[in-house]
Amino acid sequence: MKSTTLAATSALLLAPLTACGGNAAAGAGGSTVTVTVGYQSKTINTVTAGTLLRSLGYFEKQLNSLHDGRTYKVDWQDYATGAPITAQMTAGKIDIGSMGDFPLLINAARGKQLGRPTHLVSVTGYNLRGGLNTIVTAPDSKLTSLKDLKGKKISTSVGSAADGTLVRALQRAGIDPDDGIEKLNQQPAVGASALAAGSADALSQFVAWPGLLTYQDKAKALYDGAQLNLPTFHGVTAREDFTKNSPAVLEAFLKAQAEATDYLNAHPVAAAEKVAKTTGLPAEVVYLYNGAHGISTFDPAVKPQLVSALKQDVSVLKAAKLTGDVDVDSFVDDEYVRRALGTSYGKRLAATPPAAASEVWPKGAEETEAFESPAELLAYVAAHRDGVRAAYVPDATTGTLWFADKAVWVADGEELLPFVAPATAQAYVSAHGGARVITYAEALGRAA
Repeated sequence: MKSTTLAATSALLLAPLTACGGNAAAGAGGSTVTVTVGYQSKTINTVTAGTLLRSLGYFEKQLNSLHDGRTYKVDWQDYATGAPITAQMTAGKIDIGSMGDFPLLINAARGKQLGRPTHLVSVTGYNLRGGLNTIVTAPDSKLTSLKDLKGKKISTSVGSAADGTLVRALQRAGIDPDDGIEKLNQQPAVGASALAAGSADALSQFVAWPGLLTYQDKAKALYDGAQLNLPTFHGVTAREDFTKNSPAVLEAFLKAQAEATDYLNAHPVAAAEKVAKTTGLPAEVVYLYNGAHGISTFDPAVKPQLVSALKQDVSVLKAAKLTGDVDVDSFVDDEYVRRALGTSYGKRLAATPPAAASEVWPKGAEETEAFESPAELLAYVAAHRDGVRAAYVPDATTGTLWFADKAVWVADGEELLPFVAPATAQAYVSAHGGARVITYAEALGRAA
C-alpha cells in the first residue's frame, strides 16, 4: 500500500502541473489550468453563460487578462439538460454550470447531500410571468384547454421547469398532476418525437422546444406558461470549493457573462444568428426567445423576485419526491457577481424587462422593425408578404412574444389582438361582447 502511494506521489510530481474540474487554483507559476464549464447549447435561455459566451471568446479573454503566471484552458461541455451537469458537478468534474430554476434546486440539494455544495452565482435569462415554458399539442389536435388534458398522455422532463409549469397549470385547472394524467418522463427530443408519432397527446417543455416545434408546424400552443404569472429563469451555479479556491477565475467568468449579455442586448439579431449557427436552431426561433422584445430577458443580476420564485418552487419538487427541503438563502450567493460587476450591479438589479412590442424581421436585414401595435405589424406584413423573414407579436394578456402567423387572433371592433393559446383568446372573447376569433389570413386582410 505504501509503495503504491509513493509511486502515485512520484508520478504526480513528475507530471505537468495541470488543473481540471475543481482544481483550478492548483499548480505554481507556469502551470496550465483547465476550467470546466457545463452548458446546454439548445437551451437558449442560457446562451450568455454558454453558447454565445463560448462563440464570442470573452471568458478566455478575461482569463488571459489575469496575468497570474498560469495558462488557462476552458473545457466546454455541452448537455441536453441540467441533470447531467449536476451529476458531473457533484463528482467534482465540472466547475461552473448553467441550468433552469428547478434543476438549480436539485443541483443545490444533490450538492449538499453528496458533500459538494454548490451556489447560484448569477442569472442568465428570465421571464417574470413564466413565459419560458409552454404546453403544446399536435397541429391537428382537438384539445383546446388544460381541462382537455384530463386522462391524456403528456410528455415532459420530470424535475425541469417545464414539468413545474405542467404541475402548477394542472392544479389550477382542477386536475391532479399525478393521477389525472399519464405523465411520460422524456427528454425534450424524445417528447417531440412522441408528440409527432401520436404516442403523447401534449408536450410541456422549456425554451426553445415549444417555439421550435411551432415554427416547424409540428405543434401548436395549448397553454402559455406566463398565465401562471410566476417568474421562471435560468442561472449559473458553481461548486463551493471552486469558488473559494479560484475566486478570480469565477469573477472572470461573471465579467465575461456580463459582456456577453451586453452584446446580446446591443446586437440581438447578430446574437441570434451566432447561436443559430452553433446550435442548428433556426435563427427565427432563437430570436423569438432572445430578441430585443423576446420572451427572455437577460441580466446576470440575482433579482429578489427570482429568489422568491425559487423558494416557491421547492414545494413542487418536494411533492414530486425529487428533493427534500432546500435552503435557498444559503444556496444563493451573489457576492462574486457583485464584485465582478462593481458599481453597475445596482443598476442591473433595478433594471426591468423591455416593454412588449410587435417586431418584423425583414429578409436580408440586420435589424428588426418594431411597431406600436399588432395591427400596424399586420399592415406591414400585408404590404411586404415576400419580404418578411419572421413576424412576432405579444400576447394581448400575458405579453409573451409569439409568431404572428401561429398566434390565435381576435377581432374586437377595430382592434386586432393576438394570443399564444386558444384558451386565453376564448377567455377574452367571453369577456368582451362582439369580439370573435378570426384566422390569420382574416387578420391580415383587415389590417391591409
